[in-house]
Amino acid sequence: MKDEKRIQDVEFESIAWEAGLEPGDYILSMNGKSIKDIFDYQFLMDSSKVRLRVKKQNGHFERIKIIKDKYEDIGLVFHDELMGNEKSCTNKCIFCFIDQLPSGMRTSVYYKDDDARLSMLHGNYVTLTNTTMSELKRLAKRNISPINISVHTVNPQLRIKMMTNRFAGDIMEKIAFLSKKNITMNCQVVLVRGYNDGGELEKTIRTLYEYHPAVNSLSIVPVGLTKHRKNLCELTPYDRETSTEAIDLIDRYHKEFREKSGKGFVYAADEFYIMAKRNMPSPEYYDGYPQIENGVGLVASFIDEVEKALLEEYEEIRGRTVSIVTGTAAFWVMKDIASRIEKKFKGIKINVFSVENRFFGESVTVAGLLTGSDIINALVGKDLGEELFFPTVMLKADEDVFLDNITPEYMADVLGTKVTQVYVSGTDLIDKIIGEATDE
Repeated sequence: MKDEKRIQDVEFESIAWEAGLEPGDYILSMNGKSIKDIFDYQFLMDSSKVRLRVKKQNGHFERIKIIKDKYEDIGLVFHDELMGNEKSCTNKCIFCFIDQLPSGMRTSVYYKDDDARLSMLHGNYVTLTNTTMSELKRLAKRNISPINISVHTVNPQLRIKMMTNRFAGDIMEKIAFLSKKNITMNCQVVLVRGYNDGGELEKTIRTLYEYHPAVNSLSIVPVGLTKHRKNLCELTPYDRETSTEAIDLIDRYHKEFREKSGKGFVYAADEFYIMAKRNMPSPEYYDGYPQIENGVGLVASFIDEVEKALLEEYEEIRGRTVSIVTGTAAFWVMKDIASRIEKKFKGIKINVFSVENRFFGESVTVAGLLTGSDIINALVGKDLGEELFFPTVMLKADEDVFLDNITPEYMADVLGTKVTQVYVSGTDLIDKIIGEATDE
């Protein structure tokens, strides 16, 4: 029997623990209904009376009745968070970043998920190409929201072409359906020069705005290209001129929509501003940062947090020299922030090091895609002071290792200084630089 609905852990003294449920037990049904996934489980669990049919770890079958408050959790953890098979991506997008990875990395790095349920659980962006209308109806019935959708274009034939999937052309039917069901959506466009830019982008922006406020926001992010695009179609990266053109187009609609509804709706990713060498918009521009985890407003939010943190009163601190490592994109932002911190704390000296991405190629400039090897090769022999700080986004999501499996501990040994991760938080950065932060 598969592990999707097998209990991994039972919270001590929880309702489930008191009912006699144990790790290794398998949930067969709830209230007489089979469970397809975690959303069925949560939906059926939102009741004051729950009847479970369970296969115990010893092979015996039991029926367990639970009485609880209507929305009270009973304390179960399952082997599979979805409680159902995860759906992998069926597209072959011309801009897919995973297709541009070098060989020899860990197998899990090459896995492409495209599961609407993961979007609702973790904020993943999904294309909906392998989500049927019947599945969308089931999820909508469960009122699971929001969902993050990779739209790319509203032109059916262009979407089919860009995603190399003959089923990709029905995206607006699915968005229209979700809109009618009052499911909140945040959409993104990966902008590819010569494909979905210019007039196509304008059409996409206007069409999606017709579904506002159900479509809550739209982010436009530049295509990411590595040096490992072997046997893939030729694509052109964005530069200063084309990034400026993209920002101007996006901002034109942003201003129009703000005048209409009081909200900008469409936002350019931070990378565009960095490549265009333009100042970041103010925090107010981002309307509460609906897509900050997609790199939209992250820099503005970080700068704002630093400015507010620097207004706080601090006790006298010990002077010391430390270093910060970042990608080439954020170098000047971090230099400016370091200068502000040094001005506030006279005894603090901060070195900021920009590291070129040799693993993926110099066109990949974001800090989150730097490898441990590139950092070590760039900084070995440098005077890093007492401590080297790097942003947490450089580490893999599931463990404390860089993309090439180098650990911070190994990096510290090679570089001969303490190496510390910093959350993308102005307060955390300052607290750790001046030595007031404690690791949780």
